[in-house]
Amino acid sequence: MAGRERRGSCGESAEGEQCSPLGRALKGDLARLSERAVRRADTLPHMTQRDAHAAGSGAEESGQDALVRAWEPRLFDLSCRLRRTSRRAIQEAIAQDDLRALSTPVGQGAGDVTFGLDEACERELTTWLLEQAQLGPVSVLTEDLGWRHMGPGEAQSAPVDLPGFDHGGPRIVVDPVDGTRHLAFDMRSAWTVLGLAGPGDGPPRMSDLILGEVSELPDSRAAQYRRLWATAGGGCRFELRDLGDDRVVRENVLVADDDDRIDHGYMPFFAYHPQSRPEIERLSADFFQRIEDFENADTAHCYDDKYIASGGQLALLAMGTYRMVVDARAELVRRSGQPTQTAHPYDVAGAVLCAREAGCIVTSMDGSKLDFELNATSNVGFLGFANRNTGGRLLPHLLAALDQMG
Repeated sequence: MAGRERRGSCGESAEGEQCSPLGRALKGDLARLSERAVRRADTLPHMTQRDAHAAGSGAEESGQDALVRAWEPRLFDLSCRLRRTSRRAIQEAIAQDDLRALSTPVGQGAGDVTFGLDEACERELTTWLLEQAQLGPVSVLTEDLGWRHMGPGEAQSAPVDLPGFDHGGPRIVVDPVDGTRHLAFDMRSAWTVLGLAGPGDGPPRMSDLILGEVSELPDSRAAQYRRLWATAGGGCRFELRDLGDDRVVRENVLVADDDDRIDHGYMPFFAYHPQSRPEIERLSADFFQRIEDFENADTAHCYDDKYIASGGQLALLAMGTYRMVVDARAELVRRSGQPTQTAHPYDVAGAVLCAREAGCIVTSMDGSKLDFELNATSNVGFLGFANRNTGGRLLPHLLAALDQMG
């Protein structure tokens, strides 16, 4: 499969009572975007009668398989559109010598600060949502607007808001730009993180996801981008694609190695706010001292990486770049009661599925199963290990260091 060339379709040629400025703007634009969605609806993938029959009866394929087959190309289309939108915004800002416009906060969304770059991508996501809702009911979670439920209007009219989840359509979680703070300065890639769950009458959980995708939003200097996608129980695939014509340069199945190596690799402890860094640094120092003393690790070759992208961190774990990653911010909040910026479900859900299906171990901070409701506000912490053997050596020392914190 490696080296095979294929052309794709996307080459470059609210939850809660309060609404952010972007949310108000999007509501104001609804009529215009709805009309555009109606025009585009007929060009997008539809679930065929065979898919619908299989999803309902399981006679030809499982409902999960039919749902994945129907929605994987739609989610790929979304990730491509978000990549084009982000690159266009960056290129225009560079041409005007004004990257500051992309990195300036423009509001507070349901889950995080909204920056100028996020605003453009949220608008594109809303257009995509309206197109999908023209075809059938769907629920979508984003960091700015929380959960939105939409479906077809009567007699081919514009899509309409639905009262909740109980509509029979899929539930989708999206972080349009995971790593905004890097990409807005044209410093480093961000990622689009997507997760798909089947129908349900309430918010899905991480364990309900049947499809995950992490797709790179590269900086202005890049010529290629990386894409990972996984199905529950079906493994994780990797593609390297050209930005210009979307040609697949390389593709393969991601399979974690079985090496129990605990050094000579990246092993970051992520800290974001300056206030949380001293405590996380103490945790990190204690942990590395323990593996040096008890595991004979060469800690001079345990490398750090301050990547402000939780989904990007998990993508690097899945691709074998990281040996371990620790995000203890939510644990610090739990212990101290002091608020700080943490990862949220939309940041990581699709990426957790990809990493796990690649053979990596991703757990809660105590080593137990990581599962959580998919919403815009919950604090999420995680441990990630390159494989079970590496995790088996490192986890006891990490738990001991956490105990030492008190």
